[in-house]
Amino acid sequence: MSKATRILIVDDSLFFRAFLVERLSAMPGIEVAGFAVNAIEAKNLILKLNPDVVTLDIEMPGMSGIDLLKQLMRTNPVRVVLVSSVNMSVFDALSAGAVDFVRKPDANTPEAESKFIKELSNKIAIAREARLPERSAVIPTSTVPVPHAVHVQLRNTPASQSTLLALGASTGGTEATITVLKELPADTPGMVIVQHMPPGFTKMYADRLNTLCRMEVREARSGDLIKPGLALIAPGDMQMQLVRSGTSYSVKCAPGEKVSGHCPSVDVLFRSVAANAGKNAVGIILTGMGKDGAQGLLEMRNKGAFTIGQDEASCVVYGMPMVAHGIGAVVKQAPLNDIASILKAHLNKL
Repeated sequence: MSKATRILIVDDSLFFRAFLVERLSAMPGIEVAGFAVNAIEAKNLILKLNPDVVTLDIEMPGMSGIDLLKQLMRTNPVRVVLVSSVNMSVFDALSAGAVDFVRKPDANTPEAESKFIKELSNKIAIAREARLPERSAVIPTSTVPVPHAVHVQLRNTPASQSTLLALGASTGGTEATITVLKELPADTPGMVIVQHMPPGFTKMYADRLNTLCRMEVREARSGDLIKPGLALIAPGDMQMQLVRSGTSYSVKCAPGEKVSGHCPSVDVLFRSVAANAGKNAVGIILTGMGKDGAQGLLEMRNKGAFTIGQDEASCVVYGMPMVAHGIGAVVKQAPLNDIASILKAHLNKL
């Protein structure tokens, strides 16, 4: 029998902190080791209690959760799950080294609260298994926009430009996806992306990527055409599929049931890419817990697509890429920092 996950709760709200302590203490497999009302107290308790996972509010008086996180990752790395409202600061915290985040419930109803606690409990369990960054290893993603004049040209052949790129990621994927996309030139073939993320955050994430990458990045809308230089992020709580019309592609975004545990689901996207683009596609699967995307990537490979999987050493959680590799879905497994180069080399061979 595995040991309970010991957590430290950090939140300045007396009401919400008490709510978390009460509800998480009742969850199987979780032990609340303590709680803190501000960043200074949290820092001391982390050193004293050495929790497995910290749940962290971002907005706190005095030192913010982000500043605390940056300090911890330099001196005493710890696995952190953010508990936040819809706020762009979440991405700064993920960049600083947080494992994942959960959106605070919008309503104080039993149903909303139970759904929130279930999701938070799942994220705590995932965080416990996440690779812990080495001290001082976390380098936050630069928020300085990439100069669009800096342009690394791909060989603009008809074959490369008719290719479609599909990428899927989960835990740790927000930063992993940025690592790949920021190395791609503006004329990169059109890309469709599923990152497991709740509604409200996907648009902010797309906007963030748009400032960091040479490609245009935006949240997808049903009917959007796929074109070179454009990357589309699946909206939270919607399934995104590739649709073919003659020689052109577009996306369909619609509410749907969870598939492989998720909506949006990487499997849903990859299967539609396999069916509609076949050998004209490239599939990339990045860090994440579970197996979403593995079967879809196998279908892509079986239709002749080139597929890339992130390797274990560079994953925050080696789940999705591991399953994909294990079932033979991955043509090339590689460290995260090599994936963009492998992709460009493949495209330049077409």
